[in-house]
Amino acid sequence: MKVLVTGANGFVGAAVTRALSRDGYEVKAMVRETSDRRNLAQLDVETVVGDLRDDASLATAVKGCTAVFHVAADYRLWVPDPDVMEDINVAGTRRLLRQAMDAGVEKIVYTSSVATVGIPHGGESGNEDTPVSLDDMIGPYKRTKFLAEQVAQRMAQEDQCPVVIVNPSTPIGPGDIKPTPTGQVIHDAVHGRMPAYVETGLNIVHVDDVATGHLQAFDHGRTGQRYILGGENVSLKQLLEQVAEIVGRTPPRIRIPHEVAMGIAYAAEAWARVSGKPPQVTRDGVRMSRKKMYFTSDKARKELGFEPRPAVRAVEDAVSWFR
Repeated sequence: MKVLVTGANGFVGAAVTRALSRDGYEVKAMVRETSDRRNLAQLDVETVVGDLRDDASLATAVKGCTAVFHVAADYRLWVPDPDVMEDINVAGTRRLLRQAMDAGVEKIVYTSSVATVGIPHGGESGNEDTPVSLDDMIGPYKRTKFLAEQVAQRMAQEDQCPVVIVNPSTPIGPGDIKPTPTGQVIHDAVHGRMPAYVETGLNIVHVDDVATGHLQAFDHGRTGQRYILGGENVSLKQLLEQVAEIVGRTPPRIRIPHEVAMGIAYAAEAWARVSGKPPQVTRDGVRMSRKKMYFTSDKARKELGFEPRPAVRAVEDAVSWFR
């Protein structure tokens, strides 16, 4: 069976591509012309150049494919032009799903994010049914992923689009070339450049378990349904302590108040607009950190057979790769 993976060179996309190749699928890996392709270097896949803003390239990419894993997205917590992100994440998802349907693709797995999932008050874990609205979305990334997920759900209901939605939490592990925001935290902690932290929490999952969850969603997921692919809820302090123990460093002891972190973010973003380099700390990132982003994957466990490994194993593999 031939399958298309969009964003196949990225962190999650490459993990999905590896899993599909391992299981004997014929993979067509869609990348942009300027993409860093190191994650695909050792894989026996067909590479096709495509752009979510270009219908013609998408039609070429989906041609001959039985299934599509739409993993590609513009994932940044700070962008100088949010309209570009919306065109890629929202309109691009609509374009790809439409082209896939026109090509007769039998099933699509769309990679959303827990960024679109509601977070209960009091530190409890969110699930697929936790109430949430567009007004709850902080920043252009979360807003565009929320809107893109609505596109997928609406097309499943109104157009019989054969799409299943997966919502990875915070994946870490090998292949985080860019790196992701959480990967950057681990990278900095590994090299002793994380002297302080803010009080927050996140759900850590191994990127290879997320990839396995994608294949399980393809095999067992119900059309139009969403499935959280998460692992273990940990505080940022606990995560940094785990990294410190692995590398033999002293974990950070200084907790920065959110108000102070916000001041740093304002300054970092101001400098980013002058220098053209992305800021290390963003206002949206600080706003999101005010809530513990804890989630449960009970639905994926029950319906898909999803069984992620303990968070500490994911941290160990991430540390090993960054080293």
